[in-house]
Amino acid sequence: MRKAAPRGHWWLLASVLAAFLAVLFLATAVLRGDGDRGVAHDRGPDHLVPKSAARGGPVLDARTATPVSLDIPPGTVALTFDDGPDPTWTRQILRVLAAKQVPATFFVTGAHVAEHPELVRALTAAGHEVGLHTFTHTDLANTPAWRTRLELAASRAALAGATGTSTTLLRPPYSSMPDAVGNRDWQAALRTGELGYLTVLSTHDGLDWQAHHAEEIVRGALPERDEGAVVLLHDGGGDRSRTVAALGGIIDTYKARGYRFATVSQAVDLPPQTSPATAFDRWYGTALIALVQTALAVPPVVDWLLAGVALLTAARLLLLAAAATVHRRRTAKRPLPSPASRPRVSAVVPAHNEEATIASCVRALLDGGCPDIDIVVVDDGSTDSTVEAARSVADARVRVVTQPNQGKPAALNAGIAHAAHDIILMVDADTVIAPDAAAHLADAFADPSVGAVAGNTKVADRKGLLALWQHLEYVMSFGLERRLFDLIGASPTVPGAIGAFRRSALVSCGGISADTLAEDTDIAMALCRADWRVVYRSDAHALTHVPSTVRELWHQRHRWAYGTLQSIWKHRRAVQETGVAGLLGRRTLPYLVLFQLVLPLAAPLMDVVALYGLTTGTTSAPAVAWGAFCLAQLALAAHALHQDGESPRHLWLVPLQLTAYRTALCLVTIHALATAALGAGPRWRSQPTTPAEPHVHPATV
Repeated sequence: MRKAAPRGHWWLLASVLAAFLAVLFLATAVLRGDGDRGVAHDRGPDHLVPKSAARGGPVLDARTATPVSLDIPPGTVALTFDDGPDPTWTRQILRVLAAKQVPATFFVTGAHVAEHPELVRALTAAGHEVGLHTFTHTDLANTPAWRTRLELAASRAALAGATGTSTTLLRPPYSSMPDAVGNRDWQAALRTGELGYLTVLSTHDGLDWQAHHAEEIVRGALPERDEGAVVLLHDGGGDRSRTVAALGGIIDTYKARGYRFATVSQAVDLPPQTSPATAFDRWYGTALIALVQTALAVPPVVDWLLAGVALLTAARLLLLAAAATVHRRRTAKRPLPSPASRPRVSAVVPAHNEEATIASCVRALLDGGCPDIDIVVVDDGSTDSTVEAARSVADARVRVVTQPNQGKPAALNAGIAHAAHDIILMVDADTVIAPDAAAHLADAFADPSVGAVAGNTKVADRKGLLALWQHLEYVMSFGLERRLFDLIGASPTVPGAIGAFRRSALVSCGGISADTLAEDTDIAMALCRADWRVVYRSDAHALTHVPSTVRELWHQRHRWAYGTLQSIWKHRRAVQETGVAGLLGRRTLPYLVLFQLVLPLAAPLMDVVALYGLTTGTTSAPAVAWGAFCLAQLALAAHALHQDGESPRHLWLVPLQLTAYRTALCLVTIHALATAALGAGPRWRSQPTTPAEPHVHPATV
């Protein structure tokens, strides 16, 4: 049973890209945090702060209607460390504390807990106390209530996922001593109190984030008298080697003065502020830890991916530019064959509802440089006046074959069967060839190894932005790539708009196959595998009509992309073969896979990275790479237009083409890959189960 084509999957792609962008933002939050951690915010007015709080102890309990300050008794010290855990400094600090047999309280950021959950488990296993320090080190005094709740919920969950426990201790980032509390700090403390948290400030700050020597940290951490102390130090957020160096001296000095070391909750004579976490917090925390660690793994991968995409893109641009130059030099030296030695040509024109264009197509073939041409128009079940329009061309060299609708491959095979000559020109019914195009194609068959020749397709109706973008694509991409494949000697496509074949070559491959939706690609690859050369004549011009709406373009390119995928898979064994087949398998097919599959898949991710870098200012590399890519594409476009004899006046459209048109084509490729993954595919034409014999009619005169 034929599977339905995938529908409604663009929301999935958008979700993936949005999730990718969210992961980048999360990685930035973990790696960078908000602002400079060493600089406290401006205190501002303090008239709302009760004097009992400003002059009170370093622990503020605002969990009830009447906030109270808890002081540290004389002769007691609580060592506290902010901004960790850090894999370097936290471990070293733990070793010093263990050697001195001293407990401490660590105020951890949720992001770092999720990044290094094993370190938090080591803290609790060593008997130390753990408090929260928000998730991204945000300043709670300048944070709206909704973000405060989000920060603390995420931090609580991260701790629960790492240790299975919860805590009510909180140290707001950028906080200081009780007498430095301003109105905004007080309001933040009241909000967090309502959420069930004790606010822990400090009495002595080692200022280790700015100290140049360990001695400075020791001096700042010591009280002048024997009052109780909560010492503020850091085990994360930067180079804490001076903190590690100073810690032993701080502990020894306090011990020499007879101080008792305690955790914060012990120092203020409270029961342990750690309790088992809820099942939800443990589940949420486990998922959050996995998400953060995934997010942290993404930036290095993105860096490598960006470098790979840049390298592939640069290699392609250089390869195409060089190939175009070499191809032009070689074709300039091509000897001109004598018209007398030119083989006779038949033309096959498959048509389905082409009443508007079929007559002009046939007339152009009659004037194509081969006076004795034989033209077979195959009407494939048209429901309009295609047959009458074709017969209106009054020339005995034109025959019209009609058959029920069976699809383009069947129409082409019917035309081949009725063609009179060995060289068969195939032209789409909406295409008008140049006056000498048929002659140029026929001349290529002077080489007996040539089985097919691709012509140079150009856009006929260059009105409107969409048509002009397609014009640039036909010249820049299709034209340059066909020159490259011609140098290789194994072109993967003979365009349906204009191409010619040797009858014996077609017979050796069994004719035009209906196995894929890209019969022009399938037959070209089949010819290569049969050891026939498939070449390109850039001087065999043809003007073809292109889709005029985005919907039409989407359907056309989806069919092309899906058919190309089918053809690549069908002829994948060419990589193991020799001769022309080996050239196809080891040169042409890898090019198609890299530049028509891999790059389109990576392009949307790279666009997201560039957008992210521009909006956050975290990196300019993607934006610089994109700018360099635009300049390189402009240079290549100018080169391609010059090589093809086209005017450069539309070069200004290239940057727009790279942003909108290229993105759309990348999405088409992704759509085709999704279709292939589901085993479904679009149809070119409806096909009856039993094909009918074609009927031959002479053209009316």
